[in-house]
Amino acid sequence: MEVAIVNTSGKETGKKVKLDQSIFGIEPNDHAIYLDVKQFLANQRQGTHKSKERAEIARTTKKLKRQKGTGGARSGSMKSPLYVGGGRAFGPRPRDYSFKLNKKLKHLACLSALTYKAKDKHIMVLENFSMDAPKTSNYASILKNLNLSDKKVLVVLPAHDKNIYLSGRNLERNKITTAAELNTYDILNAQSLVLVEGSVQVLETRFLAK
Repeated sequence: MEVAIVNTSGKETGKKVKLDQSIFGIEPNDHAIYLDVKQFLANQRQGTHKSKERAEIARTTKKLKRQKGTGGARSGSMKSPLYVGGGRAFGPRPRDYSFKLNKKLKHLACLSALTYKAKDKHIMVLENFSMDAPKTSNYASILKNLNLSDKKVLVVLPAHDKNIYLSGRNLERNKITTAAELNTYDILNAQSLVLVEGSVQVLETRFLAK
């Protein structure tokens, strides 16, 4: 599969890059995608939720009423979950939501996501570029030239570039990452995937290395 390379002005450069079928043209595995996205979202959770149970509530334990003869259920403490201000029954406790996935399965999920983007023609290859200084307006102009101003965009750089990252981090619906850090969730969460030219080779090294 060949894709034309465009420059920051949005015009084709006349060059093309070949996207390897082993990365952008596999048989997608939906279950692998589901597991990888589930793990990604689970790992984002702090798990610090906590509510007080009856043993942790500072309230009187004096018997509220006599045991029998009231016509109602017996009651022995204001800490009971039955009363307003009492402890919560089976409330949330701090826990770790993260879980393990095999590296091969995560690779399969990422390749499946890239394949879906390639099939839908939502991948664009941008000529290598750099910025002399962080300038959000210049970065926004590039997205405008590429007709991506109103879309959720994921820009994939071959390596970390501080000026580009600082220029684009404040823009809504825009995320900048590197080819080494690319993950399934970010790929699927974006409407358009912009691969900076050098990142294609990094992806090939990452996923096709024996």
